[in-house]
Amino acid sequence: MTEKPGPGKPGAGKPGSGRGHRELRVRVKTAKGRKLSSTLWLERQLNDPYVARARAEGYRSRAAYKLIEIDDRFRLLQPGGRVVDLGAAPGGWTQVAVARTNALGERRSKARGRVLGLDLTPVEAIPGADLIEADFLEEGADDAVRAWLGGQADVVLSDMAAPASGHPQTDHLRITALVEAAADLAMDVLAPGGAFVAKVLSGGADASLVKWLNRGFAKVQHMKPPASRKDSSEKFLIATGFRARPDA
Repeated sequence: MTEKPGPGKPGAGKPGSGRGHRELRVRVKTAKGRKLSSTLWLERQLNDPYVARARAEGYRSRAAYKLIEIDDRFRLLQPGGRVVDLGAAPGGWTQVAVARTNALGERRSKARGRVLGLDLTPVEAIPGADLIEADFLEEGADDAVRAWLGGQADVVLSDMAAPASGHPQTDHLRITALVEAAADLAMDVLAPGGAFVAKVLSGGADASLVKWLNRGFAKVQHMKPPASRKDSSEKFLIATGFRARPDA
């Protein structure tokens, strides 16, 4: 019997990779009272193979596949690992972390992981994860995270993005500030050898941030996973082999 793909069990092929037939494209007519931008967004969602795959495999968002593809390359999420997911809503990345760290304990021969998701808004319960409504920017957040985890983290994840302003330079500054804050927390809670993953915009992280991270981690790289839309300016920063805070 073929095992059905599910969270943490991505299908073998890429979305839309079937042969012998043409994919039918759904076209959405502009309804009365609906803006053109909303119609285009809806049409893109209906025709996005990752959206359909996420729905079929039980993920809360197509973003889950970005983390799957990053982890397939870098092997960051291991059974028994302790993971912090910053800005966890709606929970797609948290679902992947739960499955890959064995946080539910389903693989009895493997160590059981621990996954902590933080967000400013409530996140619907995810089996195997501790979801906390909290602001990681508040003073003392690092101590709180270590207390919730029962120790240091092996991986800190951040798929956060500030609300778009429509002004590219402003948006770049906002997301850079978020990444810097997330990296600062990561350096306070990561165990030696740990990893940090964060979303950045086109061009990658600022040179000063990369320089700082290179002093604290063994290696810092950028990746644009296949699940990231081609017209999106996002990339992901992956810092591995945490050593210590550069300013320590």
